Amino acid sequence: MGDLILVRHGETEWSRSGQHTSWTDLPLTERGEEQAKSLAPLLSGRPYSLALTSPLGRAVRTAALAGVPGAVPEPDLHEWDYGAYEGVTTVDIHRTRPDWDLWTHGAPPGPEGHPGESPDEVGRRADRVLARVDAALARDDGDVVLVAHGHFLRVLTARRLGLPPAEGRLFQLATGTLSRLSTEHGRPVIAEWNARAPQGR
Repeated sequence: MGDLILVRHGETEWSRSGQHTSWTDLPLTERGEEQAKSLAPLLSGRPYSLALTSPLGRAVRTAALAGVPGAVPEPDLHEWDYGAYEGVTTVDIHRTRPDWDLWTHGAPPGPEGHPGESPDEVGRRADRVLARVDAALARDDGDVVLVAHGHFLRVLTARRLGLPPAEGRLFQLATGTLSRLSTEHGRPVIAEWNARAPQGR
């Protein structure tokens, strides 16, 4: 059976500044583009039974620059809906809500169409993606690669490992990195995390 490959998109202005970014579709920075290109050696030469990307431009662009073949947009790979906290840093949120934690409290409602999400709501989306992943891996004809966003992929990792969605808090995930979830003795495990291509490649 193949592995599940997770790719977090490259850097944007808001990922660099720490602003929560869900539906605001910022482009990659120059550094973000370089991060995405640098992943190509880590992804080349692997057969894929399924390649999915978030529909947001920063993930689609990362998939293209990293050489992910035939990546199909999947709405459930969208980043956590941050509601009223879109574009706001945790530091600024703590000025009025010092005890707020995304993994405990979720995000409050924002503008129309952006109600915010709880960890469990994001977890349900992750479970739907994992059902597609499992069906593809069952064909045993290659890995599955997902190109998406930091908080969403952390929730998905927790769910893959049999943990509650909020335990995604345990898995810090940097921009422009590759992580790999595999199995050992039939159980899901983290085989690689926050990998980057060696310098000079």
